[in-house]
Amino acid sequence: MANQYQLVAVLNPAAGEEAVNALIESIQAKIAQAGTVDSLDNLGTKKLAYEIDDAKEGTYIKVLFTAEGEFPRELERVLKITSGVLRFLVVRVGE
Repeated sequence: MANQYQLVAVLNPAAGEEAVNALIESIQAKIAQAGTVDSLDNLGTKKLAYEIDDAKEGTYIKVLFTAEGEFPRELERVLKITSGVLRFLVVRVGE
């Protein structure tokens, strides 16, 4: 049974706007392989409360997607090893 999930990720903007856009597209493509992307919002670059991997700013994105129950674990595994992703959180949207 498919559920709706929300991903919020903080990306490292140090590599440039093109690299951030490519990273967003790769995340979107990964989600599209196993489900559907309902919406993707680029929330912009904001100053971080504390440095993460020597980054003082982060580009925030929010993705709503629908997928089977096993997929978020796989998405988290991929995001952990993807360079350019500073932090992320995947949650199931309410019942």
